Amino acid sequence: MPTPRPVADPKPEDDGAAVAWVGEQGVRYYAGGRALTRSSALAEAQAVQWANVRSRLAVARAMYRLRFPDEDPAGLTRQRLLGREGRRVKDCYRAQAARTGIPWRGRKYTPGDFAAGDPVNQAITAAAQCMYGIAHAVVTSLGCSPALGFVHSGHELSFVLDIADLYKTEIGIPLAFDVAGEDEEDVASRTRRALRDRINETSLLDRCVDDIKRLLLHDDTGSAVFGDQDVVTLQSDGDRKVPAGRNYGGTDCGEDEAMLW
Repeated sequence: MPTPRPVADPKPEDDGAAVAWVGEQGVRYYAGGRALTRSSALAEAQAVQWANVRSRLAVARAMYRLRFPDEDPAGLTRQRLLGREGRRVKDCYRAQAARTGIPWRGRKYTPGDFAAGDPVNQAITAAAQCMYGIAHAVVTSLGCSPALGFVHSGHELSFVLDIADLYKTEIGIPLAFDVAGEDEEDVASRTRRALRDRINETSLLDRCVDDIKRLLLHDDTGSAVFGDQDVVTLQSDGDRKVPAGRNYGGTDCGEDEAMLW
């Protein structure tokens, strides 16, 4: 039998594998390697939308529509958006309290002191933390910047907080009240497990990916702009892109062409 020839170890960049360190079912995000996508289109779109004051506000309004589809935020300033969002969240708390029969004394959370809150507040905090983990995993997997937020700003996870908030009143808060209403013991771990199952049942990860693409690309599917092709180009004048792998110093192309590029 012939001796097998040694095979060189494949390079990580060749096999396209991405590694993310997460908790069970992705409800905790610890660290990540390369993005799952090869394309930088989504990251570039995020940067472009974020850098312009008008488009940044437009994305914030689009996020509001996703959260509260019964209300049109067109024409609202950023301050009015924040005010309406705050009122809608308060209404959600009161509605869930009435639905479950849990006494509600307001949202109370002391950073670093989880046990200081009552059971329902602990459940809300636990649900929020899980949603941050899910959003962080999706944002980094798509190659987006966690820091470039459209509602939140000034934090390394601003965009993560933006995305997690999209599902707060629909999924996170109602589930937290359900768990707290069943039993006041071991609220945090039961909330995490319940949210893990709900995320899996509703395919929230897929929905989160689609929502990010629509928000940043203004496209129903995102397929026209955002793909999986490994295409490298060079940025030229006039927002033009030219093929990489060529020398544009005048030797591989005409002098006029070199000057144009």
